[in-house]
Amino acid sequence: MGADAVSEPPRLVDPRLMRDVLGHFASGVTVVTAGTPEGPIGFTCQSFSSLSLDPPLVALAPARSSRTWARLREIGRFCVNVLAEGQDAVSQNFARSGTDKFAGVPWRPSPHGSPVLDDVVAWIDGELWAEYDGGDHTIVVARVLDLGAVPDRRPLLFHRGAYGLLRDGED
Repeated sequence: MGADAVSEPPRLVDPRLMRDVLGHFASGVTVVTAGTPEGPIGFTCQSFSSLSLDPPLVALAPARSSRTWARLREIGRFCVNVLAEGQDAVSQNFARSGTDKFAGVPWRPSPHGSPVLDDVVAWIDGELWAEYDGGDHTIVVARVLDLGAVPDRRPLLFHRGAYGLLRDGED
């Protein structure tokens, strides 16, 4: 890299262009849940990944503006529900503010008491490990306490602003 390249300020990236370009990366869709004395709470979170096997850690990135994440942070324990094909409406419902997100959504308590939504592909019970600044999001690292999966279910995918499905592969 030449001296001129180092001295130039970085070019500003248009947020709409960034969203469009990064939307080409397909991701799964999760709903993060916790129990409270007033009843269960949760929110849709597309930014989720495995982080470490030893210790067992996962990462998620809720928006800084999320009022639900603020409540979940105080609780310190929560469950990440990996949604399955056909759970588009569940994803959309948990993405809304100011509604009873659990109305008509069946669930059972995880071994640590957080809601596990029915028919999900997988669930991960965790506790808050650390938080980091992620710009307009918070990068949350959670220690995995327990987890489970249903191998014959397929995940709900999100790609280029829409829900998608996996194609059956040819053996």
